[in-house]
This record gives sequence, C-alpha cells and structure tokens, in this order.
Amino acid sequence: MKRVYNFSAGPSILPESVLRRAADEMLDYQGSGQSVMEMSHRSKVYEGIINSAESLLREVMGIPDNYKVLFLQGGASSQFAMVPMNLMTGSGKADYVLTGQWATKAYKEGARYGEAHVVASSKDKTFSYIPKLDPATFTPDADYFHICLNNTIYGTRYTTLPDTGKVPLVADVSSCILSEPIDVSKFGVLYAGAQKNMAPAGLTVVIIREDLIGHAMDITPTMFNYQTHADNGSMFNTPPCYTIYMAKLVLEWLKNDIGGLEEMKKINEKKAGLLYSFLDQSKLFKGTVVPEDRSLMNVPFVTGNEELDAKFVKEAAAADFVNLKGHRSVGGMRASIYNAMPMEGVEKLVAFMEQFEKENR
Repeated sequence: MKRVYNFSAGPSILPESVLRRAADEMLDYQGSGQSVMEMSHRSKVYEGIINSAESLLREVMGIPDNYKVLFLQGGASSQFAMVPMNLMTGSGKADYVLTGQWATKAYKEGARYGEAHVVASSKDKTFSYIPKLDPATFTPDADYFHICLNNTIYGTRYTTLPDTGKVPLVADVSSCILSEPIDVSKFGVLYAGAQKNMAPAGLTVVIIREDLIGHAMDITPTMFNYQTHADNGSMFNTPPCYTIYMAKLVLEWLKNDIGGLEEMKKINEKKAGLLYSFLDQSKLFKGTVVPEDRSLMNVPFVTGNEELDAKFVKEAAAADFVNLKGHRSVGGMRASIYNAMPMEGVEKLVAFMEQFEKENR
C-alpha cells in the first residue's frame, strides 16, 4: 500500500490509525450490522456516537458548561453570515481584523447585516504579519469582535489575543483547532470547518456561549439560527453523520494516543521548529511570514523564482511530497503540517529541500 506525505491545506491528512479503525468498522459498526454511513441519525446507536463526539470535544478542549457545542454543515464560510445574523442585533456594529482572505470574506459578509468596522489590516504586506492592535480604535458598543486565529493561506497566527473587554470575541479557528490548548472562556464564539485537524470535509463545529443564543435577526433563516440547533442537540435535520463519527475517532486518538492538547502542541512546535529552522538558514528557500507571527500549522515559503518554485513542486510530488503548491494569491509553496502529519514527514521534506537546494543553487 502506498501512502504519500500529504501537505494539503484541506481536506488534509488524517491519522493513519483513525483511517484503519474507520476501515475496520466500515461494514459493521460495533456489532450493529451496518455502517455509520447508512444508519439512522435518530437511532440509539448513532445517538451514542454524536453524544460521545461532543463529550470528547468538551473534555479535550476544556469547554465550560455554559457553552453549547453545535455540529453543523455549510463550512466555516456559512459562519461569516451566521455570526452577524445571530450576534449583530444590539448596536448593529462589529469589529473585524483583516489578516487574510477568510477574515476579509467574513468582514464583507458582516457588512451586509450591519456596521462592520475594520480595526486593522495586514493587507499592505500580503498578510505576512498580525497587525498590532490599539484598543482605542475598538468600537466600545460593538456586538462582537471577529478574528481569524490562524491564517491558512498566509501562515500567520495570533500569539496574543486582543483584549475586547465585555465585547464577545469571535474567532475562526478552522486551521488551528485541536492543535494546541485554547482558553474557550476568552471567546464568545469559536467556529471551525473540520477538514484540517478534526475530520473529513462536511462538518462545521460551533462552540458558543449560551447567552449569545436566542437573539437572531428576524430575517435569519431557520437553519442559520443558532437556537434552532442548540434546542435540538444538532439534530434539527440530518447532521453530517459520518463526519461526526470520524471526528469522534480523531478525538479519541488525540486523547488516548497523543495524550491531549498540551502534548499535541509540543509535537506541533517541534515539527514547525524543524521546518522554520531550515528556512532561516537556507540560501535558496525563504519563509514569507515575520518570525513572531508564524503559524504552527501552515508554512508558506518561496525561492524568489517562479520557475524554480514550479520545478520544486513538480519534483517534490514525484518524490511523494504532495500538495505543496502555494495558494494562488501568494504563489510559491506551502506546507500544511497539521496534527496528523508525522514528524518523519517533516524530516523527510527538509532533507528533500536540502538536496534540491544543493542541485539548484
């Protein structure tokens, strides 16, 4: 069986042991005589799966009791509208920090439903840094303050959270959820597409403080109202059943095999440190992000020559290092080294890059 090293930004690599477990249970889930793919979401068996997934997520992330966990569909992109529809109902104002494509899309969507204010932006340098924030520029009566905690395309992350006082902090955590501990109590809402660190594509997880539920705009569609899903245990309609099951397996892997998020963070720091150390001393490759804002998950880099970049991507793929081409808005290369990427994969990539540099300098 051939397995490549998959550096895709998403859908991304999954733990091999999780894939094997899913394969073993594909035709018969724990003696039920059926696959999770085909069982009723109203069945007692599936009820056990979704309840276990939520319980594990609460345990692994340390989610306080006054937060609801919602298993939704529509991707993180649907949250760009759901957040303002549900939260922008007090002053009708919200603050946004623009640190990349997804934060910008969230802001543009928010501006359709109220007064969206850009507090800061790093667009001036191709989103290669996290802008310093001045609390004096924050909107005091904003209904929420929105950030993208880790920027998949540009490879930046917040290391210090903005102090928003009583204004709820809302964060897109799609590409960093479960990669390290997060103090959930510092946020009003956390949302994430699952296809990077949690499960295959199809599941969107929302973690929301209970007092923020129940204030949706009158125009809010039933399916876009957080209360709809909170009141029905994420079962108002058929949820993404199999993807939730896969998330359960990944959470079991994180808890039992890895030992929790503190241990996961240590592993991720070691992987990222190896790759960044090479980039910092390389004469050919160069990282594109300021060192203090570097992501642990997404590492963009360039040679400075588009033809050489293309050659590297092609030769890397031939050597089984796949999906290293950078996003079209940045160019160059990007290695997404999510939780499931083994240390061995990063070590071998660095060795390949060292050899490529020797041959192409």
